[in-house]
Amino acid sequence: MARVINRTQFLRGDFRGTRIPLRPPWSAEENTFVSLCTRCDDCIRVCPQNILLRAQGGFPAVDFLRGECTFCHACADACQTGALAWHADTLPWRVTPEIGEECLARRGIFCLTCTEQCMRGAIKLRQQAGRAAQPYIETAACNGCGACYRPCPAAAIRISTSPISDEKNAIAQEVRI
Repeated sequence: MARVINRTQFLRGDFRGTRIPLRPPWSAEENTFVSLCTRCDDCIRVCPQNILLRAQGGFPAVDFLRGECTFCHACADACQTGALAWHADTLPWRVTPEIGEECLARRGIFCLTCTEQCMRGAIKLRQQAGRAAQPYIETAACNGCGACYRPCPAAAIRISTSPISDEKNAIAQEVRI
């Protein structure tokens, strides 16, 4: 059966229709979220960091170019439909940053920006003799707040909605370095 995509997905190169915007923290699974969300903008209005915006179809999405998420759960508290539901014992979302090849340190230029922005200490530096220290991410320590995203001078940070395990991340980092 052929997958049907809309015009926006086509024009943005999402030919498989698989790119899903990053929803606010504590969002329901995408199909459930879309069916429950009334696009009332309550979550967007109450976000103290102003990182939520109307995305495709008028549904809210996170834009880390605007800042980071502090996980205050104001968006979930404002949601009346259950599309966002805060629970103290649940993770806000399953996202992780990835450091791309554009990274200044990977190009031999000394840069600490991402490590300085990460309050949880999830971005570490691997020291190497004769080279700039290489950043890597301990995914188990990362909460996906996005603090590292906007300040990166090389725009080398990508936020992935499909997190990889610490073991796979360590292997990937070793291969890249």
